[in-house]
Order: sequence, then structure tokens, then C-alpha cells
Amino acid sequence: MFSLFSFIAFTGLVATISYFKTRDDDHAHGKSYFLAGNMLTGWVIAGSLMLTNLSTEQLIGLNGNAYTHGAQVMAWEIIAAFAMVVMALFFFPRYWKGQITTVPEFLERRFDQQTRRILGAVFLISIFTNFLPFVLYSGAIGMNTLFGVPDLLGVSDGAAIWIMVWAIGIAGGIYAIFGGLKAVAISDSINGIGLMIGGLLIPILGLAALGDGNVFSGVSTIVNNIPEKLDPVGKEGENIPISTLFTGMILINVYYWCTNQSIVQRTFGAKSLKEGQKGILIAACLKLAGPFYLVLPGIIAFQMFGPDLAKQDMAYPMLVSKVLPPALVGFFGAVIFGAILSSFNSGLHSCSTLYGLDIYRGMMRPDASDEETVRAGKRFGLILAIIAMALAPLIGGAEGLFDLMKKLAAVTNVPILAIIFMGMVTTSVSTKAAKISLFSGMGLFVLSTLILNNTIYGVELHWLHFTAINFVVMCVLMIVLSKVFPTSNSAESISLSPETEGTWGMAKGLGFTVIVLVFLIYAFLHNLGSS
Repeated sequence: MFSLFSFIAFTGLVATISYFKTRDDDHAHGKSYFLAGNMLTGWVIAGSLMLTNLSTEQLIGLNGNAYTHGAQVMAWEIIAAFAMVVMALFFFPRYWKGQITTVPEFLERRFDQQTRRILGAVFLISIFTNFLPFVLYSGAIGMNTLFGVPDLLGVSDGAAIWIMVWAIGIAGGIYAIFGGLKAVAISDSINGIGLMIGGLLIPILGLAALGDGNVFSGVSTIVNNIPEKLDPVGKEGENIPISTLFTGMILINVYYWCTNQSIVQRTFGAKSLKEGQKGILIAACLKLAGPFYLVLPGIIAFQMFGPDLAKQDMAYPMLVSKVLPPALVGFFGAVIFGAILSSFNSGLHSCSTLYGLDIYRGMMRPDASDEETVRAGKRFGLILAIIAMALAPLIGGAEGLFDLMKKLAAVTNVPILAIIFMGMVTTSVSTKAAKISLFSGMGLFVLSTLILNNTIYGVELHWLHFTAINFVVMCVLMIVLSKVFPTSNSAESISLSPETEGTWGMAKGLGFTVIVLVFLIYAFLHNLGSS
């Protein structure tokens, strides 16, 4: 009973604060609804970025990968910090100078309106197919295991998944569709405090359990028994070989943190260039702690339960159930619920923004008012939420939730990154070359990775290497095709140079520090794991 009460209390607290903070906001006009009226500060942006990214598809999926493959999977977190430095120093100043509201808008002003429509549709498909359903499904697994929903309701595991998917989807939809970006960002920041407390508590309790009440003894147990699990330097043929960190791993993280609409939209709502850069780099610093609660629990679970779990994605939920005191179950459940909602409602709100601004006003009703555009975005978000809730339980047959999500995402992510990158660094790439390369890049990745299973002419490469090859091929193809199909108008409607006025004075120094810390973390853990 106490667990249920604490769950309802914390969840209700977040909803109440978000409501009172946004009840007087103007949700009828696009800038207020889609960009929070450009009133987000650095700390709010940092909290929203962390919570938008962090959800149960990571807590469960990445810890599940760590259970099987060890610390090498921390690359998804640590290299993200490097990508966020790239966002703060390279991409964001250029976005800010153009004062754009969506990434496809940048492409319209760099190329043409049709390019914006195409990329808007591709973004929508990407968020819808390989993000929203995964968040809902992984969230349902976590909540079911934590609260024992099948036993509580007297239903089967499958029925419990359906129930929790719809409960999460409805709650997240209310935030995203009716609250706007500011409500999403505020709830993210509040949940972030709880998530940091709860997320950090699990590995501490897990280590204490391994060490008979002593955390340091628990660390010694892992170092003595399974040191190889602590080594982040993967060998060729393993899940994340060290060589992939310099190819596809960097590119996928740069796409996610620099061009993914559901992420970068938080920075578009900043009060200023300085606040945007500050928020991004604060989040980059926080990202460096990610392996402690997104990788270490999986390693602890391996030591605690052995290598014989039926599914790796059960490692984290089982560890939580094993080590969390009953008095904290409700609080942690509320924190997990908040993390799920954060990712789901952020993705859903981004889809509403893309549809309203890039599809509805961009294609269907160019003369639509702000009020009509917002209503259209909300209606589309509602439909999308219902479809995502219907699809999410079907993921249950997949093995390795996190890897599956990343591979599906790479079909569209890297081609989108290549188009935006080339459009941002040069004016010589023509519109037709960009469009042809986009579809060629998606087709090439599907062929090489999903059909030919990472093997071409008898040579097998890691799928992350193919991701980098695809990026290079696309960039070269755009340059070549631009000679064949030159642009008819050399005058660009958007500056490709960064905004320099009002930048944060500490941005370069803090960015350099983050990059140095990335290398030091790898060196320390490699030395610990190979000792």
C-alpha cells in the first residue's frame, strides 16, 4: 500500500507542478506550443535533454546488453558526450543564426520546400517506427516486473504488457499533446532529479548486496571474478569493437544529438544562444556518469544471477526487484514511469511539431493560421499515439531490444545526417543531388546490413562500419551528382556560418574538458578490466 501511495504521490507532484507552471501559457500559437516561447534556460534544457534521452529502452536495453557484453556497450553513452560537444560548438550556432523551428525547415532554406517535406516525412517515420513503440514496450516490461502487474491484476504476462503500454501511452499523450514543449521540459527536469537519485541507487544497492552490505567489497567481487566485463575496449567480432567508436558509433551519436528533431527541439526553445550551449554542455557532463547506472547494473546482474537468464532484457528489472527495499518501490516506480513518459511524450511532441509545421502548413495548408496548425499537430499526435500503443506489444518477440532499435534507426539516421552535414558545410551540393543521395543511402544500408547481413563480396564487417561507409559514399555521391545536376540558383536563403554574437564564454573550454574525460574514462576502465 505504501508503494502504491508513494508512486501516486510523486507522479501527481510532477503533474501538478507542470500544470501550474504552464496553465497560463499560450498553447494556441505555434511558437509557444512548439518552442516554449523561447524561454528555456540552460539547466532546464540540460534536464530535458537527459530525460528525453533516458528511458526504459536504455535502463532495460542497455543494461541488458551490458549483462551479455560487458562495459564495451558504454560507448553508446560516453561517445554521446563527444557528440553533444559537436552540437554545442558546431551545429547549434548555425541553427540559432537561422532562427529555425525544425530541422527540416533548415533543409528547406538550404535546398527547397520539397526537400523539407521529404525529410519531415522521413523524420516522422523514424521516430514512429524505431522509437515510440520501443519506449512503450520497454516501459511496460519495467513496470510489470517492478510492481508485479500480472499477479496484481490476475492477468497473463502478455495481457499485462498491453495494459501497461496503453496506460503509459495515454499519460504521455496528455503531456505531449495538451501541454506543449514547456510542459514536457518542466516535467522532464523534475523527473530528472528523481531519476538521478533512483538510477544511482540501484548500482549502489547492487554492489552492497554482492559485498554483504559493503559497496567496496561488491566492487572487489566484480574485479576479482569478472574483470573482463569491466573492460570497455571491445575486440573485433564482439558487440562493440573499439574500432567502431571512430566510425559508425560517432556518426549515429552525432545524428541523434545534433539533428534528431525530438532532441534538438529542446535547444530551439532556448532563451539565447548562451543558454542553449550551456544546457547542451551541462548535459554532456552529466552523460559521462551514464555508465554507472546504464551499464554497471547489467554487470552486477551477471555476477548475481549468472549467465543463464532467459532474456538479457530481464537483467535490470530482476536486479531492481532483488535489491530495492520495499519502501522505495513506489518512489522508484514513479521515477521510472516519469522517464518513460519523458521519452514518449518528447517523441510524440516532436512528431506533432513536424507534422504541423512541415507537413500540414508546409504541404497541405500553406495559409493555415497558428491556431489551425497547432490543432492539426495535436490531432496527428493523438492518432500516432494510438497506433504506437497498438504496435508496441508486438516487439516482444525480438531478442536484444537495444541493438534492434539502433539498427533500425540507422536506416534513416545516417542518410539524414549526411544531407544536413553537407548542406551545412558547403553551398556546392545541389538540391537534386541531395534527394537522390538520401534515398540511395537508405537503400544501401538496408541492402548491406539487413539483407546481405553485413557481408559484401565475402567480406564481413561490423554493421557500425557499414554505417560509416554509407555516410562517406553518400557525401561523395552528393558531390559527384552536383556536377551532373548543378543547382539552378547559387544564392542560398540561409547562412552556413555560425552565430558568434552571444556565445557562452566557457563553451570551448568545457567542451575540451568533456572530450579529455571521455579518453580518461576509457583508459581507467581498460586498465581495471585487464589487470
